[in-house]
Amino acid sequence: MDLSIIIPCYNEVDNIPKLDREFVPVVEALAQTRTVEVIFVDDGCTDGTVEALQKAFGDEKRWPVRVERHDRNRGLGAAIRTGLAAAQGDVLVTTDSDGTYKFTEIPALLALLTPEVDIVTASPYHPHGGVAGVPAYRLVLSRGSSLLYRLLVSWRINTYTALFRAYRRSAIAEVTFQSDGFLAGTELLVKAMLSGARAVELPAVLHSRVHGVSKAKIMRTIRAHLGFQWRIFLHRLGLVSLVDHRPPAGG
Repeated sequence: MDLSIIIPCYNEVDNIPKLDREFVPVVEALAQTRTVEVIFVDDGCTDGTVEALQKAFGDEKRWPVRVERHDRNRGLGAAIRTGLAAAQGDVLVTTDSDGTYKFTEIPALLALLTPEVDIVTASPYHPHGGVAGVPAYRLVLSRGSSLLYRLLVSWRINTYTALFRAYRRSAIAEVTFQSDGFLAGTELLVKAMLSGARAVELPAVLHSRVHGVSKAKIMRTIRAHLGFQWRIFLHRLGLVSLVDHRPPAGG
């Protein structure tokens, strides 16, 4: 398998038509030149999302579609872990189900994943990126967090909070992340970079949701980022080890 595309879902029934309309043509085009699988992670949906996915993606396609299911809502981080564990591709793409980053940008992510690059992350805060219609409170949280990560980790990366990314499996296979919430993507990126992974950015536009509401719990997310940033600071001082790896098989 060349490419796995992982899409966490929690009560996204209103966004399934958009996925069918805008996401499927992108995968069809990618499948012309590589083997592709799509993995949806049902994070305890209660609104008919799974049934809508099965209806939209149940027909035979040139690429396999799977739905991994949680028996209850466990959080975005847990859904990402489930998707990564189920994926078989050498390259792994994670994307939001609501299309806040355009699905048509997936080929651009992959184009930047050259042999010298391990991770490509979308970046609305790049000088050539942007935001469109996103609530101000979300931008304050995301921009503020990314600024602190730039100071603590690497100034080259402008945005640390995007889910829309492409990873080489080899760069993250041994990197663990514990967060079950919205910190997870940042935790994975930072730990991979501290382990030596080379990350670059795709300048992108972050759009507001059309359907549904953000599942972010603002105060909980702020506390999680501040706690992780404190651990990075202590790691930089040599007082704690931030980068932990999976034990070897059989270990």
